[in-house]
Amino acid sequence: MTDPKAHPAKAFRAAILHSLANPTDVGLEDSYQYFDDGVLLVADGHVVKVGHADDILPSLDPSVEVVVLENKLITPGFIDTHIHYPQTGMIAAYGEQLLDWLNNYTFPEEKRFADVNYAREVAVQFLDELARNGTTTALVFGTVHKESVDVFFQESEKRNLRMIAGKVLMDRNAPGDLTDTPESGYEDSKALIEKWHNKGRLHYAVTPRFAPTSTSEQLHLAGKLLEEYPDVYMHTHLSENQKEIEWVQELFPNSKNYLDVYDQHGLLSSRSVFAHGIHLCDGECKRLQESDSAIAFCPTSNLFLGSGLFPLSEIEAKGIKVGMGTDVGAGTSFSLLQTMSEAYKVMQLQGKKLHPLKSLYQATLGGAKVLSLDHVIGNFESGKEADFVVLDLHATQLMKFRMEHAQSLEDKLFVLMTLGDDRTVCDTYSYGQSVYNR
Repeated sequence: MTDPKAHPAKAFRAAILHSLANPTDVGLEDSYQYFDDGVLLVADGHVVKVGHADDILPSLDPSVEVVVLENKLITPGFIDTHIHYPQTGMIAAYGEQLLDWLNNYTFPEEKRFADVNYAREVAVQFLDELARNGTTTALVFGTVHKESVDVFFQESEKRNLRMIAGKVLMDRNAPGDLTDTPESGYEDSKALIEKWHNKGRLHYAVTPRFAPTSTSEQLHLAGKLLEEYPDVYMHTHLSENQKEIEWVQELFPNSKNYLDVYDQHGLLSSRSVFAHGIHLCDGECKRLQESDSAIAFCPTSNLFLGSGLFPLSEIEAKGIKVGMGTDVGAGTSFSLLQTMSEAYKVMQLQGKKLHPLKSLYQATLGGAKVLSLDHVIGNFESGKEADFVVLDLHATQLMKFRMEHAQSLEDKLFVLMTLGDDRTVCDTYSYGQSVYNR
């Protein structure tokens, strides 16, 4: 799918903003590139170049179509580093913290994915929602059912999306019709890897739900899969909730801490992404940094389930990669703009500021780095895949009014983050082709 019929070059003229590096590492001024009147030139699914309209337009071949977008901002497509597609139908479920929420809402809904037709229906709805919110790449949980992931990849392939997903591994502490065995989980995952990993723009993630729902035998076989297929991902949860952490210690009494359970089974690497990581000790942070593993920061979910406030500044100061995750359906929105808004509030509650350019980095290039995909997506460097979103600066009357009073790029970006949602997204492009138009 990465070599569709050649598509002619097309130029998009609007304000354009993309990240070049982590502001925490290089400072704000050197972390981004902005063109108030810019042109993004794409061809055959890739970025040809980006720059000022005055520099690019005179050099364009007369045959190139120029799409003029007034009062719009083009950014790279958003990258969601943790989300559950089977939880689409139970988003906004009332009144529980993590463990009760799983038992009362999540497991009953996930049982429905034994029905392939239902799984397909939800996969289509889920991918539609991602596109409507400007998300072009996501790291996605399936269910324990092999077919749920097969269907998800089929629907992603139709849209030529760069997606990562995996079948849940869960052989205990869950309803009987939602469990596999160490052996069946291994065999099903292996078959899905052979079928889908690196097919077009698709990738596989070995996906233990979290330590309490897998035996040591299952985690050992998950590690074996990572040894056999060193370029697949590993995706799971870590230190989201205090009761969860206590439960892990009871189930794995020989572990030094929660992360050590995964570490003992060979699940830490540069392609390992751990959702949440709110309550980490120094030893866990040290091992995450040493192994180049990453954390997905999921603010709407953490607030919704009352899990805690993620200490972003402290985690980054310890050299750990961090991406942004919506964590639907504990997360309350598919929109990474809304997720950025909640991240800002999480930091405010800790007496810290989260700059809008830093948030944009985390939702684009930072997410690409977390997923080891920054060589192909995440910004508009020449040769990268043309995944991008067109944002309407006048999407609502309030936003239009506020933008007219914005004094700077940072001010405009913060308004987009704070007031923006799916209404802000005009167009979403994957590999240079439209996958959503408002």
